[in-house]
Amino acid sequence: MLEFFRQSVKTSAGALLANKARSFLTMLGIIIGVAAVIVIMAVGAGAQGLILSQIKNLGTNLIGVLPGKSEDKGPPAQVLGIIITTLNYGDALALADKNNVPNLTAVAAYSKAIGTVSWGADSYDTNISGTTASYLDVEGGELEQGRFFTADEEKNLARVAVLGSEVKARLFGASDPAGARIKFKKQSFEVIGVMKKRGLAAFQNYDDQIFMPLATVQKVISGVDYLGFIRAKVDDGKNINRAINDISLTLRERHNIIDQSGASDDFTVRSAAQALGAIATVTDALRFFLAAMAALSLLVGGIGIMNIMLVSVTERTREIGLRKAVGASNKDIRRQFLTQAVIITLLGGLIGIALGVLTAVLISLAARFLGYSWDLVISWLSIALAVAVSAAIGLIFGLYPAFKASRLEPVEALRHE
Repeated sequence: MLEFFRQSVKTSAGALLANKARSFLTMLGIIIGVAAVIVIMAVGAGAQGLILSQIKNLGTNLIGVLPGKSEDKGPPAQVLGIIITTLNYGDALALADKNNVPNLTAVAAYSKAIGTVSWGADSYDTNISGTTASYLDVEGGELEQGRFFTADEEKNLARVAVLGSEVKARLFGASDPAGARIKFKKQSFEVIGVMKKRGLAAFQNYDDQIFMPLATVQKVISGVDYLGFIRAKVDDGKNINRAINDISLTLRERHNIIDQSGASDDFTVRSAAQALGAIATVTDALRFFLAAMAALSLLVGGIGIMNIMLVSVTERTREIGLRKAVGASNKDIRRQFLTQAVIITLLGGLIGIALGVLTAVLISLAARFLGYSWDLVISWLSIALAVAVSAAIGLIFGLYPAFKASRLEPVEALRHE
């Protein structure tokens, strides 16, 4: 049996080497499919790790309050580009009241805007983050220079701005921006501070932002009275669930929601842990969906292998007849052609794995070069699965050509020209 297998492998390898170009083109579908699956799984895992680490960096004792009702395991509406107006500044003030939510140490409200900011002849497209004076207490950011705006400045619609480090570098370079007046939507704002470099976290680049008083952004820039979201800091991680419950009760009372089950809520309260779970669910589903789409090319590759094997059966008809005439059984012929099909797919799978791993490594290096904290995650399970699937495709799509070859009659086969 072992000797027969060795001989089958040798014969199959000889047949492949005799038609190198055709053999490579036959394997191409398998190579692309396996490589695509490896890359998608690796890149998806790396991206998921990056997103989850960014959320963890915000702190485990933070609670986010979002407008609208989201599914427990689904993404918030803002991620999908949906604007919901069910939160307002009064809600943030109510949550900051110790009588309502005693376990919160700080509450910050947010309203966003996007546009072009200019200073002198220089301009830059960036994000405006309207927030409250309590921002630093909640987010934990640090100032590189200057100061953050005060509650009085917020109340008086002060036209002041604190620059993210990237915005400062783009507009001012090495110059000191303190006291400079930048323009945004034909309005002038005095620069009073610059934030230290922080990087990416939770879908946003903290360095590519300009921080302004919430009321100024809402009334002077955007003309809206609703909030994008509220973020609150809890005194102790052990009190997260209690704080979430108190926040929900407070907002239901303010929004005149009688139903206490949560089904009628027009807001969503999530802890960092819940946000991690929701995002992990979404990214897992997306990763496996894309991998399934990539795996379709394996099906196409399998069909290509079956077609080439049928051509090979036709070309080797006389050889099959001769082997049968000297005693080869139908089983021997089937084994020979199945072995050839499996060798093609396994070789294609191994090349695809090497190509996929190399591509994933290059993507990881490129992401790190661009400043992302990207971990290369290549699952040995996905590699083992790729090898197994490649072999299975060879067996499945090689069956029909192998059976066709084994059913040839020796006399008829020897007459074939």
